[in-house]
Amino acid sequence: MKPKQFLSLILGFTLVFSPQILLSAELSEIIKRGKLIVAVKDNVRPLGFYDQNGELQGLEIEIAKQLAEELLGNREALELIPVSNQERLQLVLDGKVDLVIAQVTATTARLRLVNFSPYYYLDGTGIVTVNPQLQKLRDFEGRKLAVLEGSSTIAQVRSALPRIELIGVESYQEALSLLESGGADGFAGDNSVLTGWVQEYPQYRQLPVRLGADPLVVIMPKGLQYKSLSEQVNSTIKRLHDSGWLEERATYWGLPRI
Repeated sequence: MKPKQFLSLILGFTLVFSPQILLSAELSEIIKRGKLIVAVKDNVRPLGFYDQNGELQGLEIEIAKQLAEELLGNREALELIPVSNQERLQLVLDGKVDLVIAQVTATTARLRLVNFSPYYYLDGTGIVTVNPQLQKLRDFEGRKLAVLEGSSTIAQVRSALPRIELIGVESYQEALSLLESGGADGFAGDNSVLTGWVQEYPQYRQLPVRLGADPLVVIMPKGLQYKSLSEQVNSTIKRLHDSGWLEERATYWGLPRI
């Protein structure tokens, strides 16, 4: 499938509703409550993280505020719940949050459980390096590249660079230590996360590379009773796409638009 066709497909995601009984609030209940409850990341710069004043900020935080403005007429009518990767979908299924905007990629397996908005950022695998001689993807052929063990990044990198030597690490901190010691020439991971890496460690460069296409989406509960909420969220994300707001804010936060 061509890239433009893929993007059109993701943007045009058709919601699939099923009459499951869930606890998440319907739109009328959210309006009556007077606040929108959203699960977000608090440790993934620049999507969601704490600033020096202890306030949550980032692209996903801004999207949550835009949705609060759309649904309740007030950007501050919002409760943000920091979550781990393991908690993200379960919080929606358990009815503890209305929405999840927490670096969730749209996948077929997840669509069986929850609904997706159109994507707000197209993520993918990128590479960071401190070596000035490594400017392009093919420059890494035959080099050593660190990757998180068990991640989908491994298959994407091997497909693009068959002769690459991959070194598995268990964390981003271990990858940083490996690069600092000269044990690897670069590190491959999600471009959204690598953006934060470079912002924190400016001696590193993020190559203009995106392997694969991983659409980041707002997660919503399934069920006909949530149709109004889903329609409002979807129309808002689409409008933010069409107006150029999402692209402008992604650029503001340093995310690559490849």
